[in-house]
This record gives sequence, C-alpha cells and structure tokens, in this order.
Amino acid sequence: MDYLEWTKDLDTGVNVIDKQHRRIVDYINQLVDATETGDNESISDVFDGLIDYTITHFTFEEGLQEKAGYEFRSAHQRVHKVFIKKLGEYKKDFDDGNVDAVIQVNRMLRNWLINHIKNDDADYVPAVQKMLGTEKKSGWLSRSLGKFFGGSDA
Repeated sequence: MDYLEWTKDLDTGVNVIDKQHRRIVDYINQLVDATETGDNESISDVFDGLIDYTITHFTFEEGLQEKAGYEFRSAHQRVHKVFIKKLGEYKKDFDDGNVDAVIQVNRMLRNWLINHIKNDDADYVPAVQKMLGTEKKSGWLSRSLGKFFGGSDA
C-alpha cells in the first residue's frame, strides 16, 4: 500500500477543515504503517482512531454547513452516513479475520476522500466562507490588502 500525500489541490480554503482533512490523511498513512508491521492490534487501534476522528470531523463539518445555511446539507450528511457505515463494515470484516479489508479500506479511502474533498466539500465552501467572513473578495483594494497583509486564516 502506498502513502497518501496531501497536495495543494485538496485545500478547500477553510483552514480548520483543511487541517482536519490532513489529519484524516495522517490516519490513512498510519494505517499503511500499521499494516506493514503486521500487528493486528495496531491496525485495529488505528482503524478505530480513523473512524472516531472521521465521525468527529463530519459532525463539525455538518455544523458549519448548518450555521452557513448550506442548502444541500441534508444530502451531504447522507453521503457522510453512507461513508461511516462502509468504514464500519470494513472494520467488522477486519475484526472477523479478513486482513484484506485493510487493503480494501485504504483503496476506498484514498479514492473517496480525494473525490469528496474536490467535489462535495468544494460545493459548500463558498457558503461557509461567507458565514466566516473569509470569502474571496475580487476588488482592487481587497487584492492589494491581501498582498500587503496576507490572506485570512479561517
């Protein structure tokens, strides 16, 4: 299994969300490390941590969407629920002795996470940025201020 590398094209523009996404990538890479050791207890611990952190991240993200009045929040939340259910199924398979479940979950995570960030998450970002007051301004003054004082860190 290969490591998943964070690339700039995965940045959403909402710093707190990007940090949480990077943490999920860290968990994916820890799963690779644990798998290479062959220590099923370590794999199980990382798996559990990944699931717990992902649930926490989704709850936070959905809260931001609600505060921002994001119109497709319910659909986004359903996607999250399906994903968590799938993670749980992989974890159960692993706990039942199917060590290949780790390879399958790694593959699924890599594809799903990248696609979800670039598509589903990118869709809600403008609403959240507007709510946070960090939306991109396009005027000359805003661009000039950005050059002199840097961008927002929301």
